[in-house]
Amino acid sequence: MLLDMPETAILNSRVTRAGANTAATLSLIEWLTGDECHALDEPDLVSGLGRRLQALGVPVDRLTLHLMTLHPEFIGRTIAWAPGEPIEIHDREHGMRLALANTPLQKALETREPLIVGPGESPHGHWQHIDIFSGRGLVQLMIAPLCNADGPISCAAFGTKRPGGFTSAEQQVIERILPALRNTSELRVLRQCELSLLDTYIGPMTASRILAGHIRRGEIESMEAALLLCDLRGFTELSNQLPGSTVLGLLNAYFDKVVPAITREGGEVLKFMGDAVLAFFPGIDPLGACQAALVAAKAILDEVDDFQYDGIRVKVGIALHYGEVSYGNVGSGNRLDFTLIGPDVNVVSRIQSICSESGDALLMSLSFREKARIGDSVPIGPQRLKGFADAMELFTIAH
Repeated sequence: MLLDMPETAILNSRVTRAGANTAATLSLIEWLTGDECHALDEPDLVSGLGRRLQALGVPVDRLTLHLMTLHPEFIGRTIAWAPGEPIEIHDREHGMRLALANTPLQKALETREPLIVGPGESPHGHWQHIDIFSGRGLVQLMIAPLCNADGPISCAAFGTKRPGGFTSAEQQVIERILPALRNTSELRVLRQCELSLLDTYIGPMTASRILAGHIRRGEIESMEAALLLCDLRGFTELSNQLPGSTVLGLLNAYFDKVVPAITREGGEVLKFMGDAVLAFFPGIDPLGACQAALVAAKAILDEVDDFQYDGIRVKVGIALHYGEVSYGNVGSGNRLDFTLIGPDVNVVSRIQSICSESGDALLMSLSFREKARIGDSVPIGPQRLKGFADAMELFTIAH
């Protein structure tokens, strides 16, 4: 009888039956491939899988899913589960590659072959120092690469504290669910890569439009928005005098000051035009959109005031305007671009040119000033804008 057996023997007996119980394992596979699992986010997927493996009798004390992605800042995301603990989520920066070097995790990713490793010396390197495994008393790790048809390779790791590690029957249960786990993980990786690449190259609002199916040439939407155009002064001269690597480094460091100030306030960067940044702040509330753009502009000026790169100090000119724009697809055939067009886009560009001529760090149109309800603005007098018949009153801010 089971009551007369030692605890380890009882566990082995249960798992032996679980391994032999094809119906129980198939039920887990069906869950991984079914609608319920498909609707779960990554943490719920990992915790649900961990609990179901334990219910099958597999002694999983640590389950981690390492989803690799394509992102300019992050190599991937680790989701870690343990019984009775909150789920852990770690977004891994590219520097994490160094921490994973010479570890079984890295070996499994490189060889695309599963590994079973214990503590101590291993030809595949150590693993117990990795943050998600450290100090947990795990005696064995079963690492399974999740190889996609293409794109980055992810992996799952199943850890146990039980002396002797996983039995062959327990390993068979894990091996049988791996194809289903790979498929559901691949869907999440592809989804994340899709969102990351779209957000990286075109911004979240434009990405949402593309994912919603607005991808035909000529699909144009009219909207009102606050517009911000920030330009680096003297960049042509700098780029003619400095090595290319220094110019690129300067540009990237400069954009690191400008872009976060815009996105923090809900703006979206539409274009990098050489050294210029065109952004818009949409919203049904003109006051809120214009005030957000003004806060972003002031933050940029504050950031750039103390900025230098390799001993090079720079200045910027920022133009602000509020008006109606046409937003949508232009291009040829299957090569399209999302852009803003319209007279008001031209206005903000011409205002920025006046910044360069006048030396003002920030200039705004009358429509922007009125919508933002700015009381401390200073008029600089009527200005002729190239391509526009009438002079336009422009304002700067009081210092």
